[in-house]
Amino acid sequence: MPSFDIVSKVDAQTFDNAMNNAKKEILNRYDFNNSKSTIDHDKKTNTIVIVTEDDMRLKAITDAIISKMFKQNLDAASLDFGKEQYASGNMIRKEVRVKEGIDKETAKKIVARIKDSKLKVQASIMEEQVRVQGKSIDDLQAVIALCRKEDFGQPLQYINMRN
Repeated sequence: MPSFDIVSKVDAQTFDNAMNNAKKEILNRYDFNNSKSTIDHDKKTNTIVIVTEDDMRLKAITDAIISKMFKQNLDAASLDFGKEQYASGNMIRKEVRVKEGIDKETAKKIVARIKDSKLKVQASIMEEQVRVQGKSIDDLQAVIALCRKEDFGQPLQYINMRN
């Protein structure tokens, strides 16, 4: 029975390249000269920690990260921007989490949307992904087209198409 998986992943190497390019751009900018701004990417927890002096620099850093992700063909919707925290002195700290995997609520929305479409497929939630099975590949391709039209709040990839 043909099947495929719906997942939400960010390529680690491509994301690391985008982060390194963003750091390099920030270090070379004139308006960040003599700045105490730092951008740290923790690969284990998959979070970015930005520490800077003011809101203008924080906005410039986040814009640089988003633009470098866009140039590397990564979707910026996979970033979850937290709230700013005021650290010691006049420093602003912001944590940005990279979304990996499909959470339960989003998976339920995807499955419900597939069932509402009345296509002859079966969708099931498996940990952090959704598996879709059907009798014909045409139905599976219709599901992919349906999911691409919808906005589920995070980028989706369609992998492991099996015949």
